[in-house]
Amino acid sequence: MKGTNLGEFEELVLLTIAALLNEAYSVAICDELEKHTGRTAKLGVVHAVLNRLEEKGLVTSSLGEATSTRGGKRKRFYEVTHAGKVALVKAKDVRESLWRIIPGFNLEGSI
Repeated sequence: MKGTNLGEFEELVLLTIAALLNEAYSVAICDELEKHTGRTAKLGVVHAVLNRLEEKGLVTSSLGEATSTRGGKRKRFYEVTHAGKVALVKAKDVRESLWRIIPGFNLEGSI
């Protein structure tokens, strides 16, 4: 398994896969990312990140059934592995510990 440190976009993709559960395939991931971040998520970039996350052992993928609406093509679905969950919790813990040490910086109630 390659390194498990997450870049910002890798973290967002991994969180999105976790949120989508059984519907985590590339187009749905792009749509959900755009909905929550307000940024355009290019399919090619998401595919590259998905491949990298799979190489790191943070996600696994499997092919779904062929459908007539996709011209007989099968969707590749992604699932967060245990290592992926650990990496997400670690990233969350690091962010929270850094937020806690910022003096006088409290965002609660200001958004």
